Order: sequence, then C-alpha cells, then structure tokens
Amino acid sequence: MLTAAIGVVCAITVLAAPGTAFADPGPSPSATASPSASGSANASANASADTPVTNAELEAVRKKLARLYRAAARATEEYNAAEEKAKKQNAEIVRLAKKIVKGEEKLEELKKRAGAAAAAQYRGGGLPPEAHLMLSDDPQEFLEGTDRVRQGQHAAKGLLGEMTRTQEDLERYAGDAQARWRKLEAGRKAKAKAQKKIEKQIAAAEKLESTLEKEERERLARLEEQAAERAQSAWLSSGILDDIKGEATAQGKKAVAYATAQIGKPYKWGAEGPKAYDCSGLTSQAWLSAGRGIPRTSQEQWKQLEHVDIRQMRPGDLIIYFDDASHVGMYVGNGTIVHAPRPGRTVTLAGAGSMPVLGVVRPDAD
Repeated sequence: MLTAAIGVVCAITVLAAPGTAFADPGPSPSATASPSASGSANASANASADTPVTNAELEAVRKKLARLYRAAARATEEYNAAEEKAKKQNAEIVRLAKKIVKGEEKLEELKKRAGAAAAAQYRGGGLPPEAHLMLSDDPQEFLEGTDRVRQGQHAAKGLLGEMTRTQEDLERYAGDAQARWRKLEAGRKAKAKAQKKIEKQIAAAEKLESTLEKEERERLARLEEQAAERAQSAWLSSGILDDIKGEATAQGKKAVAYATAQIGKPYKWGAEGPKAYDCSGLTSQAWLSAGRGIPRTSQEQWKQLEHVDIRQMRPGDLIIYFDDASHVGMYVGNGTIVHAPRPGRTVTLAGAGSMPVLGVVRPDAD
C-alpha cells in the first residue's frame, strides 16, 4: 500500500507537469472544414477569381464564421470545466496519498508497541500478568498488581483497537484514491474530446477565412463591426442605460482595472494569462486579482454566482452571453464590456449589448 501511495504521488507529478499533456496546440493542419463551410469557402474563392464577392455573400460567410467560433467557444468551456475537475482530482489524490503514507507510518509504530508488549511478556517467563498476580502471596503486592493488570488490559485493548482502526482507514483511503483516479482518467478523456472539437472548429473557420482576398477580409471585418453596432444600438435604444447607475465596489474597481490592463493581449483557448486569455480565463483571473475566487468557466459563473437585474448592473459585474452561457464579459460602465472575443482577436472593449445577453451575475454580491 505504501508503494502504491508513492506511485500515485509520482503519477500525479507527471500529470501536473506543464506541457506533458493537453498543452494548447496550434490548429491541426490535417483538420478540414465541414462540407457547408467548404462550400461557402469554394463559392467565395470562385467568385473572387471572376467577380467581386458581394456583401450578401460576405454576410453569409460572417454568419458561418460566427457559428464556427461559437461552437469553438462551447468546446473551450467544456475543456476548461474538465481541466478544473482534473485539478481538483489531482489535489484530492495527493491528499489521500499523503494520508496513506502517514497511516502506514502510524501502523508501523503501533506494531512496534505491540511487539514491545509481547517481548515484555516473554521476559516475564511467558506468563500473562494475571498469572503472576495469582501466584503472589503478598496481599499488598496483590492489590497493587490488580490495578496494574487492569491498566495493562485497558492499554492492550486500546492498542489493538487503534491498530484495527488504522488498518481500516488505510483500506478506505486506498479505495477513495482508486475512485478518484478513475474520475481523473474520465476527465482526461473529456479534455481530449473537447480539445478535438476546438481544433476542428477553429481549423474550419481559419480555412474559410483563408479563401478570402485581403480586401474581402477587410470588408468582412467591417460587416462584423456593423453587426455588433446594430445590436448595441438596439440595446441602447431601449433606454436601459438610463437605469444603470450602480457604482463599483472597491473589489469591483480592482477587477475592472486588471481586466482593462489586459487589452491588446491575444485570445487563446484554455488560457488564464498572463500573456493570453480566453473569455472566462480573463474574468476569473480579474476577480482573483481583486481577492475573490470565482468559477473558471462561463457556465459555472452563470450557475454559481448571484444573478442581478441588468438595470442594477455595476462595473465589475459579469455579463453572460448566448442561451448556452458560452461567453462572458466584464461590465466596465457606460454600456461597455471588456472581454476576450475569439481566436484571432485580442482582449478589447465592446458594447455590452453587442451580443445576445443571457443575464448578469455579481461576484461580490455580499
């Protein structure tokens, strides 16, 4: 069991070593776009060879890219969730392994004590203390011996009981460690599956974009900006900004300061800084810098943090986007968020209503 415990610790060290597994690779060169994506790309390429691509065709490409990057975002949050579970399982296995090692040490000590008691009995002629007591002719020695025998019996019983409990604890720790190990292995498979999804969607999007000429990519970027502006204008026209008057808390100000200081750094799926971020990596690290740990993924942020009415929103609150809670940004005031948008983009400011809002959560609700 001790050998198994040491083996567990060694295995955890290997799993936790940076770069040994699940590092964020670049897009797979063998990944191909889906038939629908390839169709759009081929149509665009053929049109470029003969006639200029129309805005309507570019709009179709924009919508296709948005779907691909949304799918990549969902897979990224799946990966992040699996990563968080793996970290917890790692820590739990290490904790159990340490308990096993300590339990073995304790058991060895108890065995030594039991051996010492047996040796003492042997030195006494092999007779138990009770026999020596009955052979005594001295009444005073008899009375004193009775007390010693009672104490010895109590100590022996306690020693045996402690040895039994320690052995049972060791068996339980070993069983728990095996169960945690199975969960860790399941998490590893979930991470690998999510990683493949991410690579596939990003590769398809990049392949689609690569078919466009420089001028077409510039027009596509303008179409993306215009779509975001339309959504933001519609959101603002509701008069919602007139009702948002909340002021940031001291912690909220620190979180906003951290997040805005990352503007210009690249998006990278699974990243938590300091050189790159994904959407929930940015928000979780910003609040961690303010002294408050929050869930790693946008879905868990939506599930676990306190929901607030959007009209009660204040800087530092997190806005969760899309019906699957696959994106998150931090409100910084004046109808604006800071967020890490998607692959190929950098941390930036954007309109808080530029994407479909699911709701608002507050990390420092208390």
